[in-house]
Amino acid sequence: MPVPEFSLDDFMPYQLALLSAGVSRGLAKIYTEEFGISIPEWRVLFHVFNGGPLSVREVFQRVDMDKSKVSRAASRLEKSGLISKKINTNDRRLVELTLTPAGKKLMDEILPLAQKYEQQLLERLGDDAPKFREMLNRFLKETL
Repeated sequence: MPVPEFSLDDFMPYQLALLSAGVSRGLAKIYTEEFGISIPEWRVLFHVFNGGPLSVREVFQRVDMDKSKVSRAASRLEKSGLISKKINTNDRRLVELTLTPAGKKLMDEILPLAQKYEQQLLERLGDDAPKFREMLNRFLKETL
């Protein structure tokens, strides 16, 4: 049986992986250069900011990172005074992560830059931006 014609460059899963990596690198450049935050630290900060007190387990379930990376990022953020950790009163095995006032201040500085980056990406799509968002959300709901 002949092998079907195949082009990796036209293979949608590959294209999505490249797109995701490129968008992530572009955003990381902003918060790394401006604030010295790594990708794992950004993801922990963002999820704690967005979800209130969270355990490392909850952050791990929401991000695409190893549990150990999440844990190490949380420890670095705690050492820098951006998050605090405390034992969960209902389950002493869990540590709750919350933003400190310094962490909230940092997020107040980073979020407008992240939103500006998102807006720049959407502007590149022009009139197709709403349809792209709709399709992206549909894929995410069906995939995750």
